[in-house]
Amino acid sequence: MTTSIMVGKRRERIDDGSGDVFADLGFANPERERLKAQLTLQIHRVVRKRGLTQAAAGKILGIRQPHVSALMRGQSGAFSAARLMEFLTALGQDVEITVRPTRKRHGEMSVVVR
Repeated sequence: MTTSIMVGKRRERIDDGSGDVFADLGFANPERERLKAQLTLQIHRVVRKRGLTQAAAGKILGIRQPHVSALMRGQSGAFSAARLMEFLTALGQDVEITVRPTRKRHGEMSVVVR
């Protein structure tokens, strides 16, 4: 759906999003990108909660500080979802994968934090 608004003296068109920012941005695998973003956010939260420096987090995760810096800025880069889950376990978190039938045409991936 498209909405028109006035910006100054001109009318601008704004396209409504689908509700999936990764699909709207044109990612080939939006479900995977959303999962990686959720995992990266959880890594960020754990690092902050534990008060780790990026260098200390890098030692725990087995990666260099610039890669930790990217993760802390929400950039999962070339890390796979599996690697991000390994980072969480290295940070003392349990990662549980649950598979269940969906009522939708296509299943979803998500991170549930308890």
